Amino acid sequence: MSLQLLTYIVVGLSFALYIGIAIWSRAGSTKDFYVAGGGVSPLANGMATAADWMSAASFISMAGIISFSGYDGSVYLMGWTGGYVLLALLLAPYLRKFGKFTVPDFIGDRYYSRTARLVAIICALFVSFTYIAGQMRGVGVVFSRFLEVEVNTGVYVGMAIVLFYSVLGGMKGITYTQVAQYCIMIFAFMVPAIFISIQMTGNPLPQLGFGDRVADGTYLLDKLDGLHRELGFAEYTSGSKSTLDVFMITAALMLGTAGLPHVIVRFFTVPRVKDARKSALYSLIFIAILYTTAPAIAVFARTNLIETVSNQQYDKMPAWFSKWETTGLLDFDDKNNDGTIQYVADPNKNELTIDRDIMVLANPEIANLPNWVIALVAAGGMAAALSTAAGLLLVISASVSHDLLKKLVMPNITEKQELWAARGASVVAVLVAGYFGIHPPGFVASVVALAFGLAASSFFPAIVMGIFSKRMNKEGAIAGMVFGLGITLYYIARFKLNWIGNIENSGPDNWWFGISPEGFGTLGMLFNFIVAIVVSRFTKKPPVEIVEIVDNIRIPRGAGQAQSH
Repeated sequence: MSLQLLTYIVVGLSFALYIGIAIWSRAGSTKDFYVAGGGVSPLANGMATAADWMSAASFISMAGIISFSGYDGSVYLMGWTGGYVLLALLLAPYLRKFGKFTVPDFIGDRYYSRTARLVAIICALFVSFTYIAGQMRGVGVVFSRFLEVEVNTGVYVGMAIVLFYSVLGGMKGITYTQVAQYCIMIFAFMVPAIFISIQMTGNPLPQLGFGDRVADGTYLLDKLDGLHRELGFAEYTSGSKSTLDVFMITAALMLGTAGLPHVIVRFFTVPRVKDARKSALYSLIFIAILYTTAPAIAVFARTNLIETVSNQQYDKMPAWFSKWETTGLLDFDDKNNDGTIQYVADPNKNELTIDRDIMVLANPEIANLPNWVIALVAAGGMAAALSTAAGLLLVISASVSHDLLKKLVMPNITEKQELWAARGASVVAVLVAGYFGIHPPGFVASVVALAFGLAASSFFPAIVMGIFSKRMNKEGAIAGMVFGLGITLYYIARFKLNWIGNIENSGPDNWWFGISPEGFGTLGMLFNFIVAIVVSRFTKKPPVEIVEIVDNIRIPRGAGQAQSH
């Protein structure tokens, strides 16, 4: 059976499964739509949270970044993993005990302010739309290669699929769909990793294999360092980023994780606070399987790529090379017309341009694995992108229908009207997300990193102080969120998107304190804390009933049913 037909079958069956689950678990109420009725088991919620968390950035792009950046790419691995631990231990149980549907719901009630709720809605929309752009870009990358269609066409098909099951099923449909997507995703990630680890080192555990010896007795990482030196690249195991920037990016990813609305809302879908803790533990275990394997895949893919393409005759390249060329994500420019691929660090001599988002997807083909493995990876990439896109769509629709319409604009709206408003908001959101998927501001993980920076600079301080500070009032929280989000947006627009100021002066040499746009969210978060604390000290204390709410959230007896306020 041809790879093309096999891929259509595998991806088609996975789509049929998602749609079938959505029909089976369609939402009949707003509680079903927002939090799956609050009755999801900790194990199922752990799988769904892992799938929601491990987006196209984790599946497709993280190993690709590490593959090209080596040591520098490890910031994504450390930041995203550490951030989930921070979220699970520091925030999730307390937010679950508060017993609300959304992050703007928490902020609006905790800070007793319609303005605070509105600012939180705006923050949620900025974070979610930035994040979802990366997912739609991932959908396009997968479709463009494996279904051999234009990237834009791939985005359109992905939009239709995710819209169907998110609009029909809401959180209830999304949760059980994400359980299936996690299983597909992790199987698709691990199978080729195990195959290639055995192929290259004889070790069936990829987490250990990439530090093992290859056939000639040298360590695989030493071999890769040698290949890099020969081609003029920096050694794979050495870093070029400043220590400050590495710290700032890692912190932005960690703190942004703890402020991501589409992950936080998952802890509202379980019946009790102790179930939120259990599901956090389960999801951390499920996430660790992929995250400990990503560095291995990065090393395998990078080594195989260099050995396959460097100084090879173009007309003798395997079929996968021309297939990826047709997508525009791989490009050979024969500068000296000798028919040989010169893949070197020198930009004046280099003839090969590789989009780092293709590394995980192309890895099984480069290693000449069976067609069914390649088709499985395509289905896994789609599952990763669609699972997170669905979660983000739900945050966007809930922010519009529940937080904006019901809580601010139309308090007398009926449940049925609210449900239809949520579905209508999902339709608009997926159209906007599709636009950003077709016109992304960077590769998948880079775009997602910006979303984390926005979450860190806006939500994280407001949530932490809302739980742990009785003195934090509405004036402080609002000022902090506005300033933190505003300055981070300015920095991204100035130094990442080149929308503000002189483009020639937007490079790394002009970054503030040498901090990259991906890491600036940490500084935005610090500004948020400072502004919020200063403003709160010069304004009125919160009402007594709000102080009582804060006390109640932090009482350990919350192992029982969550309380609503």
